[in-house]
Amino acid sequence: MTMRTDNDSQPTLRIAQWATGKVGQRSLKAVINHPAMELVGLKVHSDAKVGKDAGELCGLPPQGVVATQSIDDILAAKPDCVLYMQEGVVIEDICALLRAGINIVTTRGEFFNPDYMDAELREQTLAACRAGNATLHATGSSPGFITEAIPLVLTSVARRLDCLTIDEFADIPASCSPEMVFDVMGYGRPASGDFDAGLLHHMAQCFEQSLCLTAKALGLELDKVEAAGEYACASEDVEIAPGAIIKAGTVAAQRITVAGMRNGAPLIQFRANWYCSHNIDKDWELAASGWRVNVEGDTPLDVTLKMPLGDEPVAEQMGGYTAHRAVNVAHAVCAAPAGIATIVDLPQVIATLSSQ
Repeated sequence: MTMRTDNDSQPTLRIAQWATGKVGQRSLKAVINHPAMELVGLKVHSDAKVGKDAGELCGLPPQGVVATQSIDDILAAKPDCVLYMQEGVVIEDICALLRAGINIVTTRGEFFNPDYMDAELREQTLAACRAGNATLHATGSSPGFITEAIPLVLTSVARRLDCLTIDEFADIPASCSPEMVFDVMGYGRPASGDFDAGLLHHMAQCFEQSLCLTAKALGLELDKVEAAGEYACASEDVEIAPGAIIKAGTVAAQRITVAGMRNGAPLIQFRANWYCSHNIDKDWELAASGWRVNVEGDTPLDVTLKMPLGDEPVAEQMGGYTAHRAVNVAHAVCAAPAGIATIVDLPQVIATLSSQ
């Protein structure tokens, strides 16, 4: 596909946004405001969004691009790249885009590392990439930025790594609805029995590909990946919204560890510390939302990355951490050889930014 060039540094990409949830809305807005991108298509799931202008769906003036549920409309728009950010994967859609020569950047965890992808999914995706001479790349904030980009930078001053631990801290009620907190994430339930096996499986799948990719890039392949979880209970009643109360003695915090093991010990591990209250029955560090990365080795580092709250709602701000890296890598993906590209196959992501 031919990409128009408006300046000497970067071609203008024709972009289609796929899905407009919290992450997709931020991506859509970023594409519209990007100096080297042109929005040419918008795919949505909800019937209520069909026919709406892209600007209306992300709080900007009309853009002349209307939302559709039809993949045929996206194919007809001939984008250089689709930013695929829907819940779940429809492999038939992914392959149709790739076979048409359309590159894809996705925030889906199924595509981070071809060595650890589901075999059938990998083969279908690679065949479509070859047929269309197109490239697919998966990225995001977590996994992605914090499990790949930051570890590779921090270890660039090292010659020996003993263990790298990533702690993620998230104040859950600040960014999730009460329905999500109670019905989906399981807060407010009795902490009886084993940890939620389904959640552990989901987390292992989300982070295994990324952790294994980072370890391999460092020349230290992992033997296996293990996942474990534990609960902490509220020491007192916690009201997370009017009328929405986590009772004392029920689950108010969760810690999930996905550990990449080498020679019987963790080498690279991700630990999610998700909480609804600091008043819990365990002595856990529950820092402000963000990450802490602790590098143990011959050049130890202990780095904290906080997410200070801005003027916009927390959920919208959080969406940007995932969406913007995907937007910023699109040019590199479009210039890459056909196939499933990982972070080690692409140049360093350097954003073309705007200022106030």
